Amino acid sequence: MSSIQKVHYIKHAQIDSYKWNQCIDGALNCRIYAYDWHLDRTAIEWDALVYGDYEYVMPLPFRKKLGIKYLYQPLFSQQLGIFPTPSKTIFDAFITRIKQRFSYADVQLNAVNIPSENYRKIFYERKNYLLSLTPDFKSIIAGYSKNTKRNIAKAQKQDLTIIEGIRIEAYLEFKEQNLPPGVDPSAVDKLKSIIAFGAYKGFGKIYGVYTPGNELCAAVYFCRWKDRMIYFNAASNEEGKNTGAMYYLINRFIEDNAGKNLILDFEGSMIPGVERFYKGFGAKPETYFQLKFNRLPLLFRWLKR
Repeated sequence: MSSIQKVHYIKHAQIDSYKWNQCIDGALNCRIYAYDWHLDRTAIEWDALVYGDYEYVMPLPFRKKLGIKYLYQPLFSQQLGIFPTPSKTIFDAFITRIKQRFSYADVQLNAVNIPSENYRKIFYERKNYLLSLTPDFKSIIAGYSKNTKRNIAKAQKQDLTIIEGIRIEAYLEFKEQNLPPGVDPSAVDKLKSIIAFGAYKGFGKIYGVYTPGNELCAAVYFCRWKDRMIYFNAASNEEGKNTGAMYYLINRFIEDNAGKNLILDFEGSMIPGVERFYKGFGAKPETYFQLKFNRLPLLFRWLKR
């Protein structure tokens, strides 16, 4: 039996949850976004490709419009793709199956899913940013940019207070008040479910920065999964931006965790200003790939707009 024949399309209701999560958990390229309990909170709907008896798996989050099913990247799920690390043959088998099933796809794989030459034209590079927390704090701050050090120094003069473990309700209210333009307010409901589950399981915590008047001005939800501390979601208001509160918060988080065998995963961005912010703490780029193709009939090419 060929590799392609071993890759089966499995509908969500037929996925073996135990085997699925075991496969993700045992993968060296494990990502929190690929567990079924995370996908159930982030994806509108999702099915999967499964190789053999859950030897390799790939979640397929999808939407439907005008009866056409297409792949998309859910919010709060930076990297999905194939788990564990596939060989070139298995990678190509999964991509072949996707192209057989879908005419449109726009999804992000994980950093060890490297496109082969056979399909290179439908993959696009993206950047994540990672900071090793293994060195001591003094060594880490030596890698900060001048701008980052300047903003931390400015924040230290503002009499700001950092609170570890602020209430979920306080964070979500603050988030709703400071949503970036174009973000659907319903995204906050998904975020609430993710954060509440993280709090219940003990792998998530929210840090907040308060002004001298006891007003929240910046906050971050950090999520620890295996050796990664994920900068999962953040919000600042104008006062937080003006005082450098986010620089202050991240610097404190790094100080609290320096010397541990952990990686601070900033989740990356293709926005130059956000990218500079992450790089300013000494974070190094990690390439991962976006799978994107559109083979819809011309009449339907506006579908994803």
